[in-house]
Amino acid sequence: MNIPETFFSVNEELVLFGMSCIMGAVFGVLYDVFRIIRIVFAHNGFLTAIEDILFLGLYGVSLIAFASAAARGELRFYHVLGNFIGFALYFLTLGSIVNSAFRRLFSALKKTISFIMVPFKICFAFLCRKTRAKFVGSSKVAVNCFKKIRFLLLKLPHMLYNKMETKKKERGKGGKKIKTQNERSV
Repeated sequence: MNIPETFFSVNEELVLFGMSCIMGAVFGVLYDVFRIIRIVFAHNGFLTAIEDILFLGLYGVSLIAFASAAARGELRFYHVLGNFIGFALYFLTLGSIVNSAFRRLFSALKKTISFIMVPFKICFAFLCRKTRAKFVGSSKVAVNCFKKIRFLLLKLPHMLYNKMETKKKERGKGGKKIKTQNERSV
């Protein structure tokens, strides 16, 4: 009769601990990918939170997959501890070097692109100055038109579409007729 093993030997547990440390370092690399995305594209707090939730979700799924595949479905505390140690070692050593290198690279790339864009900015500013007078003048005409319409709507409150609502507003709460501003001035 062949009985399957129901426990791990110390050697197997050390191998699983080493594998979990490597898995933590892999997640350090994945976290660096998220940090690089944050360097390249400006983020607000909401997008950063979504990225962090996505990262933690991927970590949880991979931890369960690791326990299922390598540890016969047994999730132990030293798996999580190994992940944390591997992540911390990568993050504090190679991760900081990678992060600073990408920061310098994108800073240099940004300066280069802004230097290349200087003639285009000058040309765009020149075109804006030439066309601004025509558009500002025409927009002032449109704004004045809208102001007149708004003034007319405020002056004539009895021109509402729903006549019943107009009558209720004119009568007030007590049922007595309230004089409108137009009737008071006459």
